[in-house]
Amino acid sequence: MRIIVPAALLLLIWIVTENRLLLLVRRDDLSGGRSGSVRIVQISDLHRRQFGKGQRRIVKSTAAQRPDVIFVTGDLVTRIETDFTGKQQLLRELCRIAPVYMIYGNHEQSLPDEYEGEFLKAAAGTDTVLLRNSSRTLTVKGRELHIYGFEPDYRVYKHTGAKHPYKDLLTVTAEDITAAVGVRPEGECLLLAHNPMFAQAYAEWGADFTFCGHVHGGVVRLFGAGVLSPERRFFPRYTKGVYTVGGKKVCVSAGLGKLRLFDPPEINVYDI
Repeated sequence: MRIIVPAALLLLIWIVTENRLLLLVRRDDLSGGRSGSVRIVQISDLHRRQFGKGQRRIVKSTAAQRPDVIFVTGDLVTRIETDFTGKQQLLRELCRIAPVYMIYGNHEQSLPDEYEGEFLKAAAGTDTVLLRNSSRTLTVKGRELHIYGFEPDYRVYKHTGAKHPYKDLLTVTAEDITAAVGVRPEGECLLLAHNPMFAQAYAEWGADFTFCGHVHGGVVRLFGAGVLSPERRFFPRYTKGVYTVGGKKVCVSAGLGKLRLFDPPEINVYDI
């Protein structure tokens, strides 16, 4: 008991510190030493977490990286949110730093129609480019980047209303991606896709770099491994970091929001 009580107290202090005070900036140099590298900041899975008034810690940390482009890879909101004023202000601040490209996560996909409309109006009130199975081309430092946003059938996440909502979920293939966004063009292709579980399909489609979130780093990390996915799967394969799949790079952010343990909130910086 003499050991258990202090240990429990220390764990509680760490949980509060990790979830309320920490914000890591994780950097990965994927440029291979090439000159004229492009810097990307990725922000994922904020949900309802606050990082200072007006999310100023996120804005300040992002601005300090001097990015060429910012990717918001889903779950900026949570499905029960009804007021998106704060998220609109965050997007406006990010757009002042660099061009912002955003996709839906499963929480945006499951917003009630009324509130999804409000969210879309909030996003449209900024310069954010929302990619819903669509693409844009951005020229940075003489490089033409084809940026795609992939939004799968919601049933890859959950069967709404089913007795076993996480059983027999749909999967994603390269053919599904082609059907949604088209054939991969020539040149450099970057894919924003919320769920990293389909990394093989993203690579087979041909994305040079894919940017994902969703898994929150596995919620709890033990010995460098994430423990749990949102689909109630233990030790999912892709949770945090940069993976090489079929010769392509899949970049998975542990994200910012929701309760976590030994898995600090992070924004991600990539030089490509």
